[in-house]
Amino acid sequence: MQNEITKNILLVEDNLADIRLITETLKSFKTPKNIYCVKDGVEAISFLKRRGANEKSIKPDIIILDLNLPNKNGFEVLKEIKEDNELKNIPTIILSISNAPDDIKKSYFLQANCYITKPIELDEFIKAVKKIEDFWLESVKLPDQ
Repeated sequence: MQNEITKNILLVEDNLADIRLITETLKSFKTPKNIYCVKDGVEAISFLKRRGANEKSIKPDIIILDLNLPNKNGFEVLKEIKEDNELKNIPTIILSISNAPDDIKKSYFLQANCYITKPIELDEFIKAVKKIEDFWLESVKLPDQ
């Protein structure tokens, strides 16, 4: 069964409170997983392309990507992921505070696999992360990495 295989998640997020909430919520669910976190867009690309200190990093099964990042924003990271033949098949989930129609449209134009607006309320935030788990790690068949 798919849920018996450990999944690797790359979380690209710079907000420490959101990092803690997302990782703790994901860890509490049933699918075995490793969660790797990077805090800016440059570090995300370095991790994904195995550069520098990240030369031994793994290829994640899914990427959870914030848009508002230092050094290289989420749009730039998404564009680079989807233009790279080695990375473009990794499902990339935008999880952003923005609900601006232009941000949503641009994310899908750049080939995001889905766009989720971060809820403000704690319970709703946890439910949103749970839905990511249920759909992306339990329901869909992911490509072999």
